[in-house]
Amino acid sequence: MSTRFRALPWPDAPDGSPRRIGVEIEMAGVALDVMAEAVRAEFGGRIEGGGAFVTHVRETEYGDFEVELDASVLRDHRYREHLRRLGIELDEENSASLDRWLADAAAHLVPYEIVAPPVPMTVLPRLDRMRAALQRQGAQGTQSSLLYAFGLQLNIEAHSLEARWLTPILQAFVLLYEALVKAGNIDFSRQLTPFIKPFPGGYVRHVLQPGYQPGIGELIDDYLEYNPTRNRPLDMLPLFTEVDEQRVLAAPVEHELIKPRPALHYRLPNCEIDDPDWTLARPFNAWAEVEHLASDADRLADAREEYLRRPAQALGQFADDWARRIRDWF
Repeated sequence: MSTRFRALPWPDAPDGSPRRIGVEIEMAGVALDVMAEAVRAEFGGRIEGGGAFVTHVRETEYGDFEVELDASVLRDHRYREHLRRLGIELDEENSASLDRWLADAAAHLVPYEIVAPPVPMTVLPRLDRMRAALQRQGAQGTQSSLLYAFGLQLNIEAHSLEARWLTPILQAFVLLYEALVKAGNIDFSRQLTPFIKPFPGGYVRHVLQPGYQPGIGELIDDYLEYNPTRNRPLDMLPLFTEVDEQRVLAAPVEHELIKPRPALHYRLPNCEIDDPDWTLARPFNAWAEVEHLASDADRLADAREEYLRRPAQALGQFADDWARRIRDWF
């Protein structure tokens, strides 16, 4: 088990400040109040209840954490409108009782989630300490049930919003995708869900073609042409919306789900919080390998050339070699 978080090759954000990271951890087996207390115990603040589906931990060292049932139709109480259409009106007491019942029922399929605010990379060991506390209290992750397609999501602040930095990141990611799946032992149930569908082959070949050096507008347009969805293992739409909101919103994408932010939304990893040997360092260090490949222009060029020359053979070779390399950091 590794608890060492590997340094990224680019430590600074566009404004020169240290890059930050947001972490979203999905789980079952522990109640909202237990999760909120784990946050408060590590980061301080005050717990503010918001009903059966959401709790906030306000005014921590790094801002507000949200602990929620990851189902907006319940969290936003949109189901009540459907009841009204059927002529069913609930008073406050009955509404609260129904909320609790729905939360208990949904917890068998829908994860609870801790959504952390952006924190400095140096705070990752403390987030992992919070993770360990929840593991000891019975939190369940991806491997606990065939129904638990739970994930860990990282929102990694970008070093730059320019195409000359973002393009190698995308190229490195698509080259390492199979290795990341293997090294991360990505659960089959999660691969069946629509949320982390791999980039289509046409897009992979397009961004790896020799001489592909787009400007930011072309990079966004190419992405939207092949990927008009948030359901990718590396979701670029929040970052691209931060760069050019009108361009993204003009495309047929899930507008209501996109929140602009200058971050790379890495959605691939499992959440294996019930495994005492699993730590947040494992998925983070896998991401670090993407950035280290992107930072080495010669190695990246060689990998692109081999992939395009012998796609099937190269893919298997990269997957095996990089899976072994990445596992060294776990």
